[in-house]
Amino acid sequence: MKTFLDWSAYDTYGIGDAYSGIPATGGNYAKAVAVCMHSRDCQNTGKGVMCPSYRITGDRAHSTEARVAAFKAALNDGSDAAAFADPRLDEAMDLCVSCKACKKECPSAVDMTLIKTEYLAQRHEIKGVPLRTRLFGGVPEWTGRHRRLLRLAILLRNRVPTMARLAERFLGITARRPIPEPAPVAYVAPPAAPHLAERGDVILFVDTFCHHFEPEVAEAAREVLTFAGYRVRIAKPDPADAEPDRPLCCGRTYLTTGMVEKARSEGRRVLAAFEGEIAAGTPIIGLEPSCLLSLRDELYSLGLGPKIGALGKQLYLFEEFLAREHQNRGLRLKLKALPGAKAVLHGHCHQKAFGVMKATRKVLSFIPGFSYDIVETSCCGMAGSFGLEAEHYDASMQMAEIALLPAMRAAPDDAPLIANGFSCRHQIEHGSGRKARHIALLIRDALDRD
Repeated sequence: MKTFLDWSAYDTYGIGDAYSGIPATGGNYAKAVAVCMHSRDCQNTGKGVMCPSYRITGDRAHSTEARVAAFKAALNDGSDAAAFADPRLDEAMDLCVSCKACKKECPSAVDMTLIKTEYLAQRHEIKGVPLRTRLFGGVPEWTGRHRRLLRLAILLRNRVPTMARLAERFLGITARRPIPEPAPVAYVAPPAAPHLAERGDVILFVDTFCHHFEPEVAEAAREVLTFAGYRVRIAKPDPADAEPDRPLCCGRTYLTTGMVEKARSEGRRVLAAFEGEIAAGTPIIGLEPSCLLSLRDELYSLGLGPKIGALGKQLYLFEEFLAREHQNRGLRLKLKALPGAKAVLHGHCHQKAFGVMKATRKVLSFIPGFSYDIVETSCCGMAGSFGLEAEHYDASMQMAEIALLPAMRAAPDDAPLIANGFSCRHQIEHGSGRKARHIALLIRDALDRD
């Protein structure tokens, strides 16, 4: 069976394990599906993230276990070519938001996010890639090549109700929420200092969303790192890159929409850009959880070679890097207290799935007297493009209303709201009318420059 992702990591799975039936077709991909041992942790409504779709429906059909059963049936009943066109898979995967929680919270570590990527890629091969998928998945290209046109189109759509209704009718993009608008000016970093800083060099990976939509987050992170004693260089494509002026991209939007070859192309750009940094061991710091952690985790599935492992060891989220430097290298940021009531913190699904919330809490503890509550919630429901899809808008809002939006609305007016995910911040603002902020902005505001 031809697969679009590299599933060789599962080659020895099932040897000596009590698997409950590896499908007859599908090779190593089928083994990845069959790791489910029916613990039913995915049918949990208590603490944790898994499984957002089960939480809002209470229907086992929308749990990870049921999705596994659907894949097993399709791979057993159909030929390789036809299995992924099975309507049972469409039904089972409809409400999956690729939150990555099952890989962390399932005892068997079912990676439904990657399983879904392969399924979408296979379905695109059979049916073609829908226009809406190309639009959502292609955000890095649209913003990199046609930024002005994209910004104008979004501004018109958000401000002219007729345009929003037409976009819903012909593209399936819901008219009930605004589309995030690119900033008037994309991020432009000042040149790095010509001399080596006290604490050495770091690379700041400015993702598509920070670069084009919220450049103030990237600038805040650069200011904090510079204040802490690092020389900050902004990640740039390799000079031999076919598009040297288009910012680097993790490929996440392509992976979640099943456009694997596009994701692989972005992965190659990243590897080429960082080849020298891999050899030098330079820390590479990211800001958007899903982007940075996709580089650290899902790049392995694209079959790009052994350098992926070395790169992964140098990748840190902003708060991970600060926490590590504090613990291992004596970093002590000079910070001052911030005004306002107790803050409210929402963790992105990937922060939770990869254990980054510990670092987030550690860095917030650097601010004198700062206190906060963590919202115990599952996925925010926005999940990239999921909350913009007309047929999924209601489900998106139901996920947010479980705990996230009530907590944000209940917070005092002067309480800082913290959310590191771009989609999370959009969902919070849309559903509560309140603006949440990235932790880099908070730490920047707390810098004691006197």
